[in-house]
Amino acid sequence: MSLYFRDKFFSSGSTGIMNETGQSAGWVNLKSAFSTSLEVYDANDTKMCEAKFRFFSMKWEVSDSYGAPLGVLRPRMSFMNKRFEYDAGERGFYLIESPAFSKEYVIMNRREETIASFAQTSGWMQSGAYCLWNETRQLGDYELIAVIMGVNEIRKRQSSS
Repeated sequence: MSLYFRDKFFSSGSTGIMNETGQSAGWVNLKSAFSTSLEVYDANDTKMCEAKFRFFSMKWEVSDSYGAPLGVLRPRMSFMNKRFEYDAGERGFYLIESPAFSKEYVIMNRREETIASFAQTSGWMQSGAYCLWNETRQLGDYELIAVIMGVNEIRKRQSSS
């Protein structure tokens, strides 16, 4: 099943999550344009997870609805490719990468097996819109949405510096 969601230009307010048939599958609360944090809710308005940058850091922390850590996303040094790593503790370590000028990303486990992928579907001068294809149960859809939004936020910070 595919899920579609997007960022907003000023990164504040809420934005919907839809499945491939256009039905609501939840929403993302982007909280405020002045703080980089978010909450992800399912279709029943239940908070599934939250995410934010660590203080003065490029590390994006993802937590469950009670604030317990799920994982940490960080950029990896790469010459041309866009690379990130997501450490989900006991649930695994994942590499996220995309060729230099591509808008498609793959998420791989330690054995370099693709467990999920996502693509930026928006065009130039639009806010980030994404399509997620999750093929694993190790990482939930809503957790992956928080991770993808973290990739988006890290890329924004990298391009502004």
